[in-house]
Amino acid sequence: MAANFRILVHRSSESLHLKLIGDFDETSAQELFCALKKNGARVGRIFVHTSGIGTVDPSVRTTVLNNLSTLISEPARLIFTGENGAKLVPEGSRFLWGVLT
Repeated sequence: MAANFRILVHRSSESLHLKLIGDFDETSAQELFCALKKNGARVGRIFVHTSGIGTVDPSVRTTVLNNLSTLISEPARLIFTGENGAKLVPEGSRFLWGVLT
């Protein structure tokens, strides 16, 4: 994992918010998958906030695409926010510019 990477997890009602902070590489992606697996049950929507990401390893999108479908049974409920979302967003997911409140 990138030395400066971390995930802030917040659950509200039926939503899960994961705020990604630091550089995002292959190991960081694995950390994201673990956080989704650990916290993603029984939520209506999962927001992955990407505005706190510094750099994104170009090969990481393939890893995200290959692994998220096995973790999320309904891809439409996965929403990426922030300017780095386009670098991570899997097909079929919603992508929103900016941070939602």
